[in-house]
Amino acid sequence: MKKLLIATVIGALSTTMMLAATEAAAQTPSTTAKAKKPAPKHRIIKRKTNPAKEAKVDPIPVGAEHWSCAEGMAFDLKGDMARDQIVTVHWANKNYNLPRQTTTTGADRFHDAATGLDLVVIPTKAMLFSDKDSSRLADECKTVAMQQGAMAPTQAQALSPENHAPASASAAAAQ
Repeated sequence: MKKLLIATVIGALSTTMMLAATEAAAQTPSTTAKAKKPAPKHRIIKRKTNPAKEAKVDPIPVGAEHWSCAEGMAFDLKGDMARDQIVTVHWANKNYNLPRQTTTTGADRFHDAATGLDLVVIPTKAMLFSDKDSSRLADECKTVAMQQGAMAPTQAQALSPENHAPASASAAAAQ
């Protein structure tokens, strides 16, 4: 008797399952549930904005020279690259004090390890890099004078013999 009862229950369940499967296959796509988006690989945490912090903008230093770069980028530089050991670069509404780094190539390099900002100036252009993500932030940067054909005011230019020759020596060289 128990075997007959078990066989009847199994038969009823299999018939019910068969009917449910046939109905599910017969449903149109419009009645099926929408597919879920895959779970994101990382969690996004939305924080409340702090207007006081976001409104903080460093002013462009007084006496800074404007450098225009490719792709509409620009920065302002305060300091004498030929003499100063630290220059101030105004980039992305912030001022960065960049100390001079020694180079063997003759290029002027100002780099701040704490912020990762790196300014490299060669006689024909300047480039601004970020160490944080190894990217070039600005390229082909030039002052107004450089756009008109002048060379960048680098330390290498200031140290060249023709810039420091006495007046009599340069007059004799011209003859």
